[in-house]
Amino acid sequence: MGQLAQVLREVIGERDERLLVGPQTIDDAGVVVLGEAEGVPASSGVALVQTVDYFPPVLDDPRLYGAVAAANALSDVYAMGGRPLSALNLAGFPEEFPEEWVLEIFRGGFEKIRESGAVLAGGHTVQSVEPLFGFAITGTIDRTRVITNSGARPGDVMYLTKPLGMGTLTTAGKLGKIEWEDLRPAAESMATLNDRAAEAMIVAAAHACTDITGFGLVGHASNIAAGSGVTLRFRTADLPVFPGALELARQGVFSGGRARGKAALGDVVKVAAGIEPALEGIVFDAETSGGLLIVVDPGEASTLERELAARDVPVRLVGEVITRTEDRIELV
Repeated sequence: MGQLAQVLREVIGERDERLLVGPQTIDDAGVVVLGEAEGVPASSGVALVQTVDYFPPVLDDPRLYGAVAAANALSDVYAMGGRPLSALNLAGFPEEFPEEWVLEIFRGGFEKIRESGAVLAGGHTVQSVEPLFGFAITGTIDRTRVITNSGARPGDVMYLTKPLGMGTLTTAGKLGKIEWEDLRPAAESMATLNDRAAEAMIVAAAHACTDITGFGLVGHASNIAAGSGVTLRFRTADLPVFPGALELARQGVFSGGRARGKAALGDVVKVAAGIEPALEGIVFDAETSGGLLIVVDPGEASTLERELAARDVPVRLVGEVITRTEDRIELV
């Protein structure tokens, strides 16, 4: 996937001046400036945040799967500091897929879109080999307040707003190693919007942010490190992990994202001696609709903590930004 992203960046061609944030920086969403050519006064400062995401089921509950898919797609807009405006649905189902399951998937996804305040503007459904469901999301943002991967500075501190271990837990669920009640906390977390966390980071004038999804903590954090020209140092003892995930990881239960993450990024991640292999695996493993990794000036840390707490978002300080070393990520 990383190779494909590089190929696509090479064939996109000359950058359009209206594109404030594009695929070149591996950010969570694109940002397009609106101006007189689009019928908007140049002084308005309004920009569009655009993203798309869809994936096969990660849960057996169809309604919750739809909600998670929607929350996951919306998360990219929140990670940029934007607000969702509209959504287009993308769906594919096998011919023999039960109609009642299809309806429940749509119901869960549409409910979550409405919860975000976005308008469901339409969509497109096709017949596919396996179920696929997601959304293309358009949001709005003040062009002077876009939060990207490239703003982290040495000395900044990092906060993570949801626990890790979703890849391990959902894989364990598929393998029948855990019951639904064991998976429920992670499932409900995946379906929780990152809107409140985004509001808090805007108040605290965050320097950088990304949401932790399919490329895992290391993969998405690596994009901030590369975009900002810094190294991110995580204190692994402070990383939040879902109950039961570490025990399953010790049994070797991971999604396929762990191996892909290690293969793609193992050479740019320094792992301190003594880090438990199971926890290291979780850090590399894929997440689904995870939290925001928020990078702020240490002088704004108390503001971010206060704003997160006021919105009932967990406050978890997980590391700091240091001057660039030969590695993008350090796990200590």
